Amino acid sequence: MAGLAPGEATTDRIAWVKLSLAFLPLKTPISDAKVLTGRQKPLTEVAILFCEIESANGAFGHGFSYSKRAGGPGMFAHAKEIANNLIGEDPNDIARLWEKLCWAGASVGRSGLAVQAIAAMDIALWDMKAKRAGLPLAKLLGAHRDSVRAYNTSGGFLSSPIEEVLESCARLKDKGIGGVKIKVGQPDPMVDLSRVEAVRKLLGDAFPVAVDANQQWDRPTASRVGRALEPMNLFWIEEPLDAYDAEGHARLAAALDTPIATGEMLTSVAEHFELIRNDSVDFIQPDAGRVGGITQFLKIMALADFKGLKMAPHFAMEIHLHLCAAYPREPWVEHFDWLEPLFDETLEIRDGRMVVPNRPGLGFTISEQARAWTVATHEEGKRG
Repeated sequence: MAGLAPGEATTDRIAWVKLSLAFLPLKTPISDAKVLTGRQKPLTEVAILFCEIESANGAFGHGFSYSKRAGGPGMFAHAKEIANNLIGEDPNDIARLWEKLCWAGASVGRSGLAVQAIAAMDIALWDMKAKRAGLPLAKLLGAHRDSVRAYNTSGGFLSSPIEEVLESCARLKDKGIGGVKIKVGQPDPMVDLSRVEAVRKLLGDAFPVAVDANQQWDRPTASRVGRALEPMNLFWIEEPLDAYDAEGHARLAAALDTPIATGEMLTSVAEHFELIRNDSVDFIQPDAGRVGGITQFLKIMALADFKGLKMAPHFAMEIHLHLCAAYPREPWVEHFDWLEPLFDETLEIRDGRMVVPNRPGLGFTISEQARAWTVATHEEGKRG
C-alpha cells in the first residue's frame, strides 16, 4: 500500500466508539495484607472497561482498563461522558487525542478514575495503529526482544494456606515459569518469614522469588523485615510502604541489598516521576490501565530508562508484554491468568519467558464469555 506524500494529511476519521462494562468473576475470593488488616474486603471480581473503535475506512482496534472492588461503574460513566470527543478525529493522532480526552474531564482531575477511563480508549487507538501497520504492538513501538522474563503472582496470596502456595509454586516451576511472587504482610512478620523460607527451600536458592507487602508496613517494620529477608536472595520486595511514600522507599532502597519495587497503585506520570527522581525504586511498576494507557506509559518508560531503572509492570500481561518487549533494559512481565477468559487467544510461556505474539496489534479478540459478562454498553457515532 502506498504511503502518504510529504505533507499530506490522512483522511481517515473515527466513526464509531463502543464502550462495555463487564465483571469477571474470580474462582475463589482473594486476600492480601490489606484484607487481613481490614482495609479491604476479599476480591471476588474484576471490573473491565472495554473500548472498541472503528474508523470510516474500516480500521478497528480495541483496548481495556480495569478496576478491582470499586470503580468500574464510575470508569464506565466517565468514559461515556467524554467518548464523543473522538468522533470525527484522525485515529493516528493518539497523543493529541489523549490530551483532548483528558481536558474534556479535567475538572475531576488528571489522574485516578478519570485517566483510567481514558486508558481503554488510548489502548484501543494503539491497537488500531499497530493493526494498520500489520505489526504486533511491540514491533510498532520498537521491540528489543521477542520474549520477556515472566513471573507468576496468582498462586501466592495470603488467602492460600502455605501448602497450597507450595503446590502452586512447584507446578508453576514445572510448567516453565521464570519466577514466582508471594504475598507477605501478616500481622506477625514471623509468619511471613516462615512462608518465604518454605518457598525458597522448595524452589532452591537460584530460582527467582519475590515478595509483595501491598503497602502493609510502616518504615521501621519494613526496615526490620527487609533485613531479615536479605538472606533469601529475593529479586525484589514489592510495595513495602505506602505507595506515595517516595522518601521512605528511597531510604529503604539505600539501606537494603534486596531491590525495591513499587508504582502499581499510582495513576499518573507525575506520581511515578516522584519515585524516579527520588531514587525510591530499583524496579518501577507502572500499570498502563491505571496511568491512562500506552501514551502515558511510554513517558514513564523514557524517564525510567534515563534513570537506569529496571521495569516490571503490574497485571494486564496482555498489554504489558508488548511494552516490556519495547523497554531497553531487561524487564519482567507479571503472569496473571485471571483475564484469560476475556479473550480468544492465550499467551505462550517458554523457558521462563512469555513470548510476544506475532499477531497484529495486541493480538487478542474479545471472547463470547466476555460479552456474556457484560452488564452495560454505550455507543457513539455509527459503525460502517
